[in-house]
Amino acid sequence: MRYIAWKIGFYVAALWAALTLNFFIPRWMPGDPVDILISKLAQRGPVAPATRRSIEALLGTDSSQPLWTQYGRYLHNIATGDLGVSVTFFPTTVGQIISQTLPWTIGLIGIATVISFVLGVGLGTLAGWKRGSWIDNLVPVTTMFQSVPYFWLALILLFLLGSTFAVFPLYGGYDVYGATPGWNSAFLTSVAYYGTLPALTIVLSSIGGWMLGMRNMMVSTLSEDYMVTAEAKGLRPMRIMRRYAARNAVLPSVSGFAISLGFVVAGSIVTEAVFSYPGIGSALLQAVSSNDYALMQGIFLIITVSVLGANLLVDLLYAVIDPRTRARA
Repeated sequence: MRYIAWKIGFYVAALWAALTLNFFIPRWMPGDPVDILISKLAQRGPVAPATRRSIEALLGTDSSQPLWTQYGRYLHNIATGDLGVSVTFFPTTVGQIISQTLPWTIGLIGIATVISFVLGVGLGTLAGWKRGSWIDNLVPVTTMFQSVPYFWLALILLFLLGSTFAVFPLYGGYDVYGATPGWNSAFLTSVAYYGTLPALTIVLSSIGGWMLGMRNMMVSTLSEDYMVTAEAKGLRPMRIMRRYAARNAVLPSVSGFAISLGFVVAGSIVTEAVFSYPGIGSALLQAVSSNDYALMQGIFLIITVSVLGANLLVDLLYAVIDPRTRARA
């Protein structure tokens, strides 16, 4: 229990530090979201000074109040679930924007991350177990895709499979003319079809890292004394590979996978920008370009909580995954 309490306390402190940076960093950036919103309103007519003060109070950037007062109100609003109003999508609240864009990102980036992890670890296990085979020779090819600039790979696939051969659509998240959003087969099929090409880009660009890491850990694990003991006992090769080699070699990959799952919420800004995908990464890009404090803070908050939560979960489950850790804990 002391170990669990210490871990939870550590992540609570890390969350507070992240929230503090989340508040101050956008305010250190040049520009003022109030001026941006007033410039939009000024296109319809003159804006009164009282309107400016109301907008500052609405956005939580009231310059007449000290920064620490704004910081206290910011923490209070987060505790009550009030993330503010977006300047970019005014008067839509930040919570509504996140609830609309987050499922798209989790569905695309999350599934693609899981697929790349499973394929990379599986192929890496076989490549390390059968060194010099054709599977082992795939490692340089997969790492080549990882070294290619991400946006360039996305553009190449978009040109080949979206424009030249027209296998997949060029942009969007679903067919806006032929599918009605909802839990129906037509909409879900359209979402899967439109998300295949972005997901393929993510898988190709990330599978090489998982495969190379797992392959190297398998090679290192196979030289351990307990592997020689397992072979001396006459155990079947497949059991040795799964229960002894892969089970120990996969531990570093599990930690990396937890971090990757945490960053799933952040989405892939490049992927969503190239494919015009309606995810949270596109919303973050628009928030940064518009100096939208509230939206940036709301998205960063979701990213922070997801990353810390994923790492905390792995720390607590490591005792189950690795018996040696369980013995020390």
